[in-house]
Amino acid sequence: MSSCSVAVIGGGPAGLMAAETLARAGVHVDVYDAMPSVGRKFLLAGRGGLNLTHSEPAPAFRSRFGARAGRVAPWLDLMDAQALRQWADELGVETFVGSSGRVFPAEMKAAPLLRKWLQRLKSDGVALHARHVWRGWTAEGAWRFDTPQGPVARHADAVVLALGGASWARLGSDGAWRALLEQRDIGVSPFQPANGGFLAGWGDYFSGRFAGEPLKAVAAAPPGDFDMRAGECMVTSDGLEGGLVYAWSAQLRETLLAEGSAVLRIDLLPDRSLARVCEEVARPRGSRSWSSHLASRLGLRGVKAGLLRECLPKETFDDPEALAAAIKGVPVRLTGMRPLDEAISTAGGVRFDGLTDDSMLRAMPGVFCAGEMLDWEAPTGGYLLTACFASGRAAGRGVLRWLDDRTPALTETP
Repeated sequence: MSSCSVAVIGGGPAGLMAAETLARAGVHVDVYDAMPSVGRKFLLAGRGGLNLTHSEPAPAFRSRFGARAGRVAPWLDLMDAQALRQWADELGVETFVGSSGRVFPAEMKAAPLLRKWLQRLKSDGVALHARHVWRGWTAEGAWRFDTPQGPVARHADAVVLALGGASWARLGSDGAWRALLEQRDIGVSPFQPANGGFLAGWGDYFSGRFAGEPLKAVAAAPPGDFDMRAGECMVTSDGLEGGLVYAWSAQLRETLLAEGSAVLRIDLLPDRSLARVCEEVARPRGSRSWSSHLASRLGLRGVKAGLLRECLPKETFDDPEALAAAIKGVPVRLTGMRPLDEAISTAGGVRFDGLTDDSMLRAMPGVFCAGEMLDWEAPTGGYLLTACFASGRAAGRGVLRWLDDRTPALTETP
């Protein structure tokens, strides 16, 4: 195996984890990244606190991957949340569980973890090549890159593609690889925003008064057979964004595409029952305004009270039962999504029906895929990042099995 060489194209968490898996098995690994340094998007994602993974029980954790849960499960079998925390600990990065169940490094930032990881990769013999933009193949079949010194061609016994999705193009994830793979008849599902903001078409007063205000201690779900999820989100000048909205991103997006709009029900008082809310709303308010009444009886004020006024017709305030029901599920009508490049991540990508169980492209033996460039999605909260790491380990394991089967042929003297 030590005579084999593997190229990893893409230096994010998935690509670097594939590189680590291969290097620790004795394979020579070259990592190529388009940016001046690896892990740019990873660093930015951790700027406000690196949410590495989540501590919730495995069944709930795995359910966060929706329609792709079955595809992601084998990755998580190799590297689940606990294994990722152990991996970080082996790097010398202590982690802790926050009050929300999310897991963070003790130092909070991504930079110390990435720095230690790169040091270990280099000690394992991994070679990092920055400013190498993949441009396809030469006529002879070599992998072609543009570099500041001009075009270069590279050969490898196997290749792992970990090129990211199609958001945050300035950090290298521009989705340009899609056209190159489609030239080779690789099926790629269209990119869609995931973990991005939704448009709600606020009125001028609400937008001007409450843009930038967080909706804290709330719960939300689309209409239908969905359980409310607790969390918080942010009111923007034109809609909503934040973790609670991202948790329902896939369902809301699909409804928008099918029907032109979608509704998110927001429970403004998830810790109080409908009966209790109805009882408080129905108490006589005398000469007080509704704003004063709701503030004194239920603590609803500020952005929460403003949201009620923004989303409910005036006649709802004349019906205590209807108003109580709305407080427990104010309907926010969403009319669109923020642009693809603004999304934290993307849905769409290389389709799973074009991959083997080892993450190898059926149409290109010896070429494997990992990370966000595959057709799956997950909410923020540690789920997306954990699966990216895990997919890299899965691709690395797949490469090792493929090389092991072919080692006699690769080392055979002509």
